[in-house]
Amino acid sequence: MAGRFPFAGKRGTRYGLAPRSTMAAFFGHHEMSEAVQEKYYKWWYDWARAFTEKDPDLSATMITRFDSYPMGQHARHSFHLNGKYWPSCMDELGSYIANVIFPKLDEDAMRTLDKEHANLLKELETEKEDHPREPTPDVGLFRHI
Repeated sequence: MAGRFPFAGKRGTRYGLAPRSTMAAFFGHHEMSEAVQEKYYKWWYDWARAFTEKDPDLSATMITRFDSYPMGQHARHSFHLNGKYWPSCMDELGSYIANVIFPKLDEDAMRTLDKEHANLLKELETEKEDHPREPTPDVGLFRHI
């Protein structure tokens, strides 16, 4: 289950959180601009919020995480030389999804989510034409992803 989505892998994680660099690399690989990254984040935010609202346990204990957009304690902070705002936002949301919601899903639900995610990536491909990614600045030997 864990490796199907860019934020759900266990390699390189610390303290149970998906590494921001994994999301930054995913966005870079797919050449997503900040506008497209936000749409990717928003899709997951809406999905997680809807799931949380429908689940009796999570709706009682976790719904307050969605009181703000973007969610999370560190959601309004970027990191490293090139900003990486949306990877930082996706860090906490992705960890919540992977560690709290995914264990509640069966294999059929995960397959359905896989298909929805693949469709999302196809939709975002067309968005990239309208919102091209800015080139990464050259920072020499200290290049960060």
